[in-house]
Amino acid sequence: MQSKDQITAGNAARKDRMEGKAAISNTTTSCVFQLLQEAGIKTAFVRKHSDTAFIAAHCEMIPIEWVCRRIATGSFLKRNPGVKEGYKFYPPKIEMFFKDDANNDPQWSEEQLIEAKFCFAGLTIGQTEVDIMARSTQAIFEILEKSWQPQNCTLVDLKIEFGVNILTKEIVLADVIDNDSWRLWPSGDRSQQKDKQSYRDLKEVTPEALQMVKRNFEWVAERVELLLKTKSQGRVVVLMGSPSDLSHCEKIKKACATFGIPCELRVTSAHKGPDETLRIKAEYEGDGIPTVFVAVAGRSNGLGPVMSGNTAYPVVNCPPLSADWGAQDVWSSLRLPSGLGCPTTLSPEGAAQFAAQIFGLNNHLVWAKLRSSMLNTWISLKQADKKLRECTL
Repeated sequence: MQSKDQITAGNAARKDRMEGKAAISNTTTSCVFQLLQEAGIKTAFVRKHSDTAFIAAHCEMIPIEWVCRRIATGSFLKRNPGVKEGYKFYPPKIEMFFKDDANNDPQWSEEQLIEAKFCFAGLTIGQTEVDIMARSTQAIFEILEKSWQPQNCTLVDLKIEFGVNILTKEIVLADVIDNDSWRLWPSGDRSQQKDKQSYRDLKEVTPEALQMVKRNFEWVAERVELLLKTKSQGRVVVLMGSPSDLSHCEKIKKACATFGIPCELRVTSAHKGPDETLRIKAEYEGDGIPTVFVAVAGRSNGLGPVMSGNTAYPVVNCPPLSADWGAQDVWSSLRLPSGLGCPTTLSPEGAAQFAAQIFGLNNHLVWAKLRSSMLNTWISLKQADKKLRECTL
């Protein structure tokens, strides 16, 4: 995918050359697609190839622009008179537009898209595919919205396109996401807009005006790389009452890795060595790294309650229950003294997800993986339902 030093507006009714735009756009797109891909969103992006191009999987493009809006502005206000600028949509507003420059990209409904009976790379676009694109559009917007928040930037709206990968026959996020694709307002202030709207708003295109627009694009390109980083660090510390619980704990560690969360395993017994348990606790409290403790103790679980009663850090019980005594043993994790707040989950993967949800409050990269996981689970169920109905019919 080769970018150009060209900027347009109004379906190319206005067109100008902006020196350096190709490199700026390619940097922006590559960082955004890398963020989404690492989160778990399926995209056509493969890797950055040069300053002005990236490698993408071959797709047959679906001729629909999907738009997701958090704040009412721009064309939405013209199409919906009476709605004031700044109106916020909860959940975000999803719209679609058929790519047809001659007719100024008319807005379409889901019904129109389904009745068009498009077929790309052998995949017919029906209700399931429309639902997948709509749900994916919202998830992609929310991930990028969350990723811009640490920089005090408001993602107002977003325009994306999908294609069908000709090899996998899957719908994937394709085309580009650059500074032409969204509205971005620092501090939520429209007057500070850094997106292509600053070009659309020009009454006259002069060299000085184009330089102002270019500086806005450069501002975004410099900061978009920060979307791949986070200042918030965290870790999970799994405390096991016995080395016999190691296999159970390894599952927690493996699940933490899927969220990009470091995980350490320790052995300590609150019954047989309470002083050592509290010393280990103090060790992790003293270095300032946010920590979630997972207590893994079978039989009588004293480890979770003791930890919870002696630290302000979150503690979750994840007991490895045995088949013979599990029904009785679990009560030591559920029935706690007053003043303790350690929940219990029996699934090692669930314990890791609990920790990820805590860290995701302040870490957009972890949150993005959680949001993407939700989307992919929903898509797999949607596709399974479609396959089952096709077999039945």
